[in-house]
Amino acid sequence: MSVPDYQQCAEDHQTVLVVVQPLGVVPEDQFFRIYRRVASVSQVSVRGDGQRTLYIRYRHHYPPENNEWGDFQTHRKAVGLVAVACCGSAREWAHTSERFHGLKERFAATLYDSRLLVFGLSGEIAEQQRTDVAFYPTFDDCADVEKRVEDFVESIFIVLESKRLDRATDKAGDKIPLLCVPFEKKDFVGLDTDSRHYKKRCQGRTRKHVGDLCLQAGMLQDALVHYHMAVELLRSVNDFLWLGAALEGLCSASVIFHYPGGTAGKSNTRKPSISTATDSGKRHRPGAQEVLIDPGALNSSGISADTSTEIGRTKNCLSPDDIMEKYKEAISYYGKYKNAGVIELETCVKAVRVLAIQKRAMEASEFLQNAVYINLGQLSEEEKIQRYSVLSELYELIGFHRKSAFFKRVAAMQCVAPTIPEPGWTACYRLLLETLPGYSLSLDPKDFSKGTHRGWAAVQMRLLHELVYASRRMGNPGLSVRHLSFLLQTMLDFLSDQEKKEVTQSLENYTSKCPGGMSIITLPDGLQLPPVPFTKLPIVRSVSLLNLPASLRPHKVKGLTGQGVTSASPFIYSPISMHRGDDRSTKIDFQWVQGDVCEVQLMVYNPMPFELRVENMGLLTSGVEFESLPAALSLPAESGLYPVTLVGVPRTAGNITVNGYQTSVFGVSSDCLLDSLVGVKSSGCMVEVVPSLPRLQLSTSLPRAAQMCGEDLSSGVCLQLFNGETQQLTITLENIGSEDLHTLEVSSKTLTTKEKLFGEFLSWDMHDALSRLPLKAGQALALTVNISAKLDFSGQESLLQDLNDDGISVTGLPISSPLRQVLKPRPENKQVNKQANTDSNKSDYNHVKTLEAVLSFRYSGGPGRVDGYYRELSLGVRVDVEPSVFFTRISTLPATSTRQCHLLLDVFNPTEHELTLSAKNQELVLHSSECQRMAIQVDRFDFESLSVPSHDAVRQGSAYEQEEERQQLQGGLISRTLDLRWTIPSLRRQGEASVEGVLTQLVLEHLQLAPLQWDVLVNGHACDCDVVADCRVGDAVALEVKLTNRSKGSVGPFSLTVVPFQDYQNGVQNYELQDAVTFIGSNTFYIDSVSPAGKSVCVGALLFLYTGDFYLSIKFQGDSAGQQDLPAACFSLPSIHVRAQDPIEAAA
Repeated sequence: MSVPDYQQCAEDHQTVLVVVQPLGVVPEDQFFRIYRRVASVSQVSVRGDGQRTLYIRYRHHYPPENNEWGDFQTHRKAVGLVAVACCGSAREWAHTSERFHGLKERFAATLYDSRLLVFGLSGEIAEQQRTDVAFYPTFDDCADVEKRVEDFVESIFIVLESKRLDRATDKAGDKIPLLCVPFEKKDFVGLDTDSRHYKKRCQGRTRKHVGDLCLQAGMLQDALVHYHMAVELLRSVNDFLWLGAALEGLCSASVIFHYPGGTAGKSNTRKPSISTATDSGKRHRPGAQEVLIDPGALNSSGISADTSTEIGRTKNCLSPDDIMEKYKEAISYYGKYKNAGVIELETCVKAVRVLAIQKRAMEASEFLQNAVYINLGQLSEEEKIQRYSVLSELYELIGFHRKSAFFKRVAAMQCVAPTIPEPGWTACYRLLLETLPGYSLSLDPKDFSKGTHRGWAAVQMRLLHELVYASRRMGNPGLSVRHLSFLLQTMLDFLSDQEKKEVTQSLENYTSKCPGGMSIITLPDGLQLPPVPFTKLPIVRSVSLLNLPASLRPHKVKGLTGQGVTSASPFIYSPISMHRGDDRSTKIDFQWVQGDVCEVQLMVYNPMPFELRVENMGLLTSGVEFESLPAALSLPAESGLYPVTLVGVPRTAGNITVNGYQTSVFGVSSDCLLDSLVGVKSSGCMVEVVPSLPRLQLSTSLPRAAQMCGEDLSSGVCLQLFNGETQQLTITLENIGSEDLHTLEVSSKTLTTKEKLFGEFLSWDMHDALSRLPLKAGQALALTVNISAKLDFSGQESLLQDLNDDGISVTGLPISSPLRQVLKPRPENKQVNKQANTDSNKSDYNHVKTLEAVLSFRYSGGPGRVDGYYRELSLGVRVDVEPSVFFTRISTLPATSTRQCHLLLDVFNPTEHELTLSAKNQELVLHSSECQRMAIQVDRFDFESLSVPSHDAVRQGSAYEQEEERQQLQGGLISRTLDLRWTIPSLRRQGEASVEGVLTQLVLEHLQLAPLQWDVLVNGHACDCDVVADCRVGDAVALEVKLTNRSKGSVGPFSLTVVPFQDYQNGVQNYELQDAVTFIGSNTFYIDSVSPAGKSVCVGALLFLYTGDFYLSIKFQGDSAGQQDLPAACFSLPSIHVRAQDPIEAAA
């Protein structure tokens, strides 16, 4: 026997073999359809003294040489034949009948019964009633096939039972035939058939044969007794081959008893059955010892017809441990015979299946190791493949997965051996796939993404390379790309630099013919190969969603709650986080805008030893419609962390989640999800997309400047102005978005500065700009902004010494002037100061001041405006202010009128150019570094009439702040009245000047109107210090004194006395003028109490008797309690100059 049956198991000794074969031309699918229905009748309960079950084993192919071993083991004997044929006419039926007869002749030596199933024949022939032939019109119309097979099996049982009885009751005495295996027949020629040794051999073999028949007939206990007897007889004559068969039969019977469910491990396990009533009473305890045989129970032929006495004295079967010992002994006997290699191999397989049930893996491996080295002679390639495959399955059965994978791989390589004319690459590929679990490999890259690597990487890489090669030889480049991608992704850490280059080159060659993608590949057998994304090419370490630029960020109008804002906490603020999920599901606290380009930054690095080119790298998102804008990048070999920015445009509003990114590397397109990336840092991948908003682009009439420190600005301008100069800035706002602009608001903020600013730094008029709204897409509007730099014009005490050291002459100042200052740096320090301008810390000698402000444009429109969103565009304005003029000193002198005074200004020109300063109708020309004094006559100011702002900040401020605010208002009034302006003709530059920073409290008091205002009128004309009142001698002169109370309290009563005198301009004054001047009435006036803002008028008259210049001195007398703590100057009245003339001269 040369063809082993690797599917055999111990319980197959209990079965009868039925061969099912097609006759003539029968469609393969129809034949196997009938074959499966026939094979479904695998056990049949037969009638007899007790209920017994006959088990049937079906084969559609059975070599005749194996049938020759039927006497050695009866389960190898083909006792039944079922033929399937197709006939369409009577002529074909005749040929079919002849073929059926010829087929029976092949198995005639062992055949018990046969059946022929004919399909497609109808008519008279089909109506014949024959037990061995069944006619069916079609393959679909054959409902009683199973019933006919059962009847066929019962007929086989009848023949089997009769043969068992014939063998068991053989009374032929010494003429017992010698059963032989095919290779023994020539060895027994010429033996002495009358010797006792020969007779025992015949008895032992026959007893073993009867045991096989009893086992097939369902009489388990009888079979055990016969096997035990056969063992004793055959052991005594050293008939080792048949002794091994008897021991194997004994083991098989014991296995059937202990494991009624079978050892084949199939899903359709056999149903346990009870062979006899005697067996039924003894199943409750498994057998443990060998049978004790009484030699007296044997008749003269050595075979007892009645085995009841032996049954009563036996414990039926072997224990599980003894089964394995007997199997080992039987295999050792088989090993003595070269021609019994197939029997030995099948016995090893049967023993392994039993040990697998007993979970004794190490002992089973010893049997398998023995099976590996059994020599079966010259095997065909197909038989080798089958042998290695069975060894693999058995190793898998006992849990030796890696050993199983090894033999499965050997079988795969055998499929494409060089000796095979047509290598089976498909079978090789299928077998290689089956080896993957044994080597801790799977086809899903997710299994390799977490945890430590399992298995031997070198073996796994070899196996993956073989899968790539096999799939290529199969003509399926898509499979090659998938497996090579899997190799590169999962084994990257174990590849050398040279191997990385070779694998990537191979991958590029394959993808040039068949690009790799993310589709699932389904094999013909239904196995699915999941996609392999290249998450390591490149490796991503962090993912960050970037906020929009400051000029494009959406802002929510205050007071409007966001649509998606919900809180599980009833409190306004809760320190407990209500959502503690994965960071990647956290919503980011900024927003993107529909229709605007958004950015996501990835920190990546290249692990390859060569430059890595990544194409079509884009974002994978969900939640809203998103247009990804792919990018291409090239990473240097083994680069460090490298920032990559991926962009896209959300087309709808809502919440968008960045799920991952897509790449194309080496011709393989990959969708890499963030959830599958290990060690990736992310601050959140969900962001809200607000509805679309307009987008403004800002341009200015001045050149742009660098960004200002500490401010995130859209743009900036820088300009240079002299102190007090004003320049216009034209700002153009163009709507470059797709939505109309409906609202526009402009505001400014002066950045914190140590310089005090007077007046408005930035001012504008929105009327023309607002008239252009709504601003359509593509349209623009212009806005004019006035930039006024008005800082303190006062000099600095610390630089007084600098003037003296330079030796610069100061003209126009008295030698005794306490302040002679220059604010111009020394010539040798100019270069130093230029360098100091670049630093934030200005030197003391650098007098260029810097003003910074931010001009903000808040605008909105489109759907975003409906939801309460707006954008803000900011423009930084930086002004370097150079000094124009300095007021080094300010003082006052009284004027001829009590309502006026002279304001003295010491003016210094710190510029390098000639400068003209004008005030009212006066002009002062100053050369470079020249200081002069300017006297300006001004009316005194009514500061009490100024209204102080009543806003909360002033009311709640300190007394110092209130006083400072009051002085600022007073200084502004004085500056507006003076209207100081400077001009630099050579530069055609002009501006304003202000004395606000120079004014002192004393100067302010001098410039303020007195609390008590006295007015003296002569003949109805007001007289002051510089006014001469003319009158005629002898005419009455009317004198009127008017008092206006501007203080906060009542004053008076007072008395005023008019005293005339003459001044000779030599220091002598004459008060004795009783003869020259006479009063009409009294020369003393009485004034009662005058309330605040009240007035009092005193009227009198006097007469001049002589011509000349006279002066009237008005003396004040009053109670100190009525003066209300007012200064003494308030109670001094000016002298009145009266010139008395002759009437004729006066008329002339």
